[in-house]
Amino acid sequence: DVQLVESGGGSVQTGGSLRLSCAVVGETWGMKCMAWFRQAPGKEREGVTAVYFGGGFTYTADSVKGRFTISEDKAKCAVYLQMNSLKPEDTAMYYCAAGGYVALGGKCPPTGYEYNFRGQGTQVTVS
Repeated sequence: DVQLVESGGGSVQTGGSLRLSCAVVGETWGMKCMAWFRQAPGKEREGVTAVYFGGGFTYTADSVKGRFTISEDKAKCAVYLQMNSLKPEDTAMYYCAAGGYVALGGKCPPTGYEYNFRGQGTQVTVS
């Protein structure tokens, strides 16, 4: 049984920082990509970041580039999302997704639709 365990959400003021964590618990064999996506009420899902373990690929959405950074710990099968200079428009439920799917060119899709597993979500509120 595989679970994605997320932590680190919360409420901050504009300009503040948060660090989200996501770890795969259970069978980690075959996990190649992990991604963070977010969804705010009434808005479409937005892929935020993605990483290919050991594959050298990372993706960061233009809306968060320069403010958010994804990092990986392959040994722990975990990813971290450091979020700085947070804005009210970053307010959303943030989800972690993981799976073995890798798109052409060794790219990991950031929206999570292609992955087998998804975390329960962690709320980020910026005011």
